Amino acid sequence: MDLLQIDTTRKDHVRRFIQLPLRLYRASRQWVPPILSDMRLQLNRQKHPYYQHSDADFFLAVQDGEDVGRISVLENRNYNDCHHSRTAFFYHFECNEDPAVAAALFQRALTWASVRGLNKVIGPKGLGLLDGMGFLVDGFDQRAAMTMMLYNPPSYPAFAEAAGFVKEVDFVSCRLAAQQFTLPERIHGIADKVTARGQLRVVTFRNKAELRAMAPRIGQAYNQAFVDNWEYIPFTDAELELVTNDLVTIADPKLIKIILHQDDVVGFLFAFPDLSAALQRSKGRLFPFGLIDLLREYRRTDWVIVNGAGILSQYQGRGGNALLYSEMEKTIKQAGFAYADLTQVAETAVQMRRDLENLGGVPYKNHRVYGREI
Repeated sequence: MDLLQIDTTRKDHVRRFIQLPLRLYRASRQWVPPILSDMRLQLNRQKHPYYQHSDADFFLAVQDGEDVGRISVLENRNYNDCHHSRTAFFYHFECNEDPAVAAALFQRALTWASVRGLNKVIGPKGLGLLDGMGFLVDGFDQRAAMTMMLYNPPSYPAFAEAAGFVKEVDFVSCRLAAQQFTLPERIHGIADKVTARGQLRVVTFRNKAELRAMAPRIGQAYNQAFVDNWEYIPFTDAELELVTNDLVTIADPKLIKIILHQDDVVGFLFAFPDLSAALQRSKGRLFPFGLIDLLREYRRTDWVIVNGAGILSQYQGRGGNALLYSEMEKTIKQAGFAYADLTQVAETAVQMRRDLENLGGVPYKNHRVYGREI
């Protein structure tokens, strides 16, 4: 077995790295392929804004002339500066069911980090804001929520543990039936009083142009709202612009809501129609027909994904949380969805996880981020 370092300037290398999971998961009904153009961008050092401040390398395991595994290793310097750490991330891990292949890939990641003077490796954790985190450890019979959530076979957590990785943090996802998601009237009453007094107000969007115009302010609020979170990375303006472009492609503006205090964005709710089935049919290709099918799936899907809800800490005790949950219920019910998927809430966000379960959310997936000291 050889480990090939991907030359990201070579189209054939990039294509092999991207195509491997399409082959490994060709019989899977749960795996959802990434949008292939997004994947190519992640390996483009000239165009992806991550490389303006940080570094990454990509590796393929090749055995008897066949690609049998892959991994990427990242040094996000903004993360390390923010957390005062010397940590590397691993991501894009895939391999066949051979423990020796997995061991070789993990060892390559550890060596990569050690050579750079880093003292810990954690993952799966990716380049961008919308990259799903962690290996799936519970809920293998459930389809992934678009590309915002990773899917993997049960062997991957065992492969990581065999390589010396241990649990770092879990991210639980909840699902709920829309008809069962009914807040106590007291919560709606608090939300109504807050808005009536003019302390906070909710902004909705009629079209994607309005959403795009507000995007820089939303990004600033994100960077403030999650600064104390374990997984927080301060994203640059260029990275937030990239995320905005990605979101606008799949977003229904009516499902995005912003909370303002005066003219400052202090909270947000990101919800998206679940387009997973269309992504599976297109095998990650938007053109020539994949984008058309995605647009049709808007009308077919009865699932909505809530993949971002937050409010600045100074407003949480002033009716902000009540307003956020009130708007969440309205979003799910008014849009006519039957089910909601509330994705990847960290176990460290104790209050939010307790709130979601009290509101009828049923934990049904668990993703685990692993770590290993070097």
